[in-house]
Amino acid sequence: MSERIVSLIPSATEIVCALGLEDQLVGRSHECDFPTSVLGLPQCSQSRVDPSASSREIDRQVKSVLQDAISVYEVHTNTLDELQPTLIITQAQCEVCAVSLKDVEQAIHDLVRSSPRVVSLSPMGLTDVWSDIQTVADAADVPMRGQELVADLQSRLARLRERVRQLPGRPSIVCLEWIDPLMAAGNWVPELVEIAGGHNRLGQAGKHSPWMNWSDLHAADPDVIAIMPCGFGIARVQAELSVLTERPEWRDLRAVRAGRVFLTDGNQYFNRPGPRLVESTEILAEILHGNEFDFGHHGSGWVNDTDRSE
Repeated sequence: MSERIVSLIPSATEIVCALGLEDQLVGRSHECDFPTSVLGLPQCSQSRVDPSASSREIDRQVKSVLQDAISVYEVHTNTLDELQPTLIITQAQCEVCAVSLKDVEQAIHDLVRSSPRVVSLSPMGLTDVWSDIQTVADAADVPMRGQELVADLQSRLARLRERVRQLPGRPSIVCLEWIDPLMAAGNWVPELVEIAGGHNRLGQAGKHSPWMNWSDLHAADPDVIAIMPCGFGIARVQAELSVLTERPEWRDLRAVRAGRVFLTDGNQYFNRPGPRLVESTEILAEILHGNEFDFGHHGSGWVNDTDRSE
């Protein structure tokens, strides 16, 4: 028996589609945009924060909303009720990243007549991502597909790790998940850095991304800086880069002096704990070891700061 699935988090939508279940998707969040074929599905949520605002203003709005004990996201309860889902997938990892479990539980309590099952994902590291893929597969009654997908993704990363082992040296890197104020990437990103042959300087694997200040970045002084703000594509990073480049401390950093500052599509890759974390690791390998790896992501997944005319 097929499900009627609503995914309220982009990574879950990608997982559902990678499992071959796109035909069972009946609704999505306002942020779910990959694969592009899901864009025609009804949107079941919206943000209370203006995504076109500056990094500093987005941070202010998010903190203000959360301080007032209001969710950053609004669930369209009427739409959910009309869609009559049997399975809703959400997350409990971060109230800022996507629609949360409590939002969905409140929506279902209020109106949704189909009494759907709710699956909540909570990835903090790579192991959790693999578990979440299997959780979705089990909930949709395709457990073997889950096992096969996880095995394939792990195999691809293992092959990359083996290639990296043969290289001399591991460049140090800082991955920035937000730029104003500064935040280092945590969770699964430090693990991706290690697999890709880098030495992660700020942010810890399996822990939430930490806020930091300019003295922290200056003290780390990495060989490479990768900028991957949550929810931002490359063009958006380029538009806001002056927040960093106009700081006097910026010019003193080793990575800046060496021309090894890279802008990535954090929204499509690093910020989504799903199947494309493999591509995210490939991007890091290209950034860290440009002479050794070319997976074809330059220009779409990342650019060098000096490529800003592209």
